[in-house]
Amino acid sequence: MKSPPGHRDTADAGHAGVSANMMKKKNPHKKHKSSLGPTTKVLSQPRRNIVGCRIQHIWKEGAGHVVWKGTVLDQVPVNPSLYLIKYDGFDCVYGLELHKDERVQGLEVLPDRLAKSRLTDVSLADAMIGKAVEHMFETEEGPKEEWRGMVLARAPIMTTWFYITYEKDPVLYMYQLLDDYKEGDLRIMPDSNDAVPTEREPGEVVDSLVGKQVEYAKEDGGKRTGMVIHQVEAKPSVYFIKFDDDFLIYVYDLVKTS
Repeated sequence: MKSPPGHRDTADAGHAGVSANMMKKKNPHKKHKSSLGPTTKVLSQPRRNIVGCRIQHIWKEGAGHVVWKGTVLDQVPVNPSLYLIKYDGFDCVYGLELHKDERVQGLEVLPDRLAKSRLTDVSLADAMIGKAVEHMFETEEGPKEEWRGMVLARAPIMTTWFYITYEKDPVLYMYQLLDDYKEGDLRIMPDSNDAVPTEREPGEVVDSLVGKQVEYAKEDGGKRTGMVIHQVEAKPSVYFIKFDDDFLIYVYDLVKTS
């Protein structure tokens, strides 16, 4: 049984040197990480396509360093230096400039191949995309905790997994939702005006915000900047945002928040 979003699925003493911010899964009121300012180095030689590959690298921050393994899900077209990665044992998707970020050291592509798997119920998978859901997680105290969210899409590469985000913490997460549905831990909510894409007239063109720079006002009065990197096909008003000072991917409805 999974713990609530924001917590490790597995304990790993090897991660003891990572800051609390790096370990964060879901901490609704702590969404920015002041220790993670952009640190880059320029590499000019051509790089092999690592999308779909299993990777391993050292993550070095301050005096601590740990080894990370994961799967590269995507390379962001509007910022080709940026990759989306699902690291082993973590529920959320990370966005890192793997070849530029100096905290990423000793990057190597592993010979591991992802096990091929197929969806057991394609019609159910298609039916839950873009839908509001209630997702149940087991807490440390025992009782299950309900998280309301929205299923955004099937994840690339790891095709039995789904992208999902939550009202309590609008960050991009990945779960095998068909398993949760069949176990009774995921409930699809009835359609409402807030849970379905806005109808458009035939031929109507909707301007995309992908590639646009954004500025976000924090609760402490400060500001953070970032870029819109993806538009959700199932709900075009919803976008993925990568902030300059963070490695998490945030999910916002930019029509509602504008």
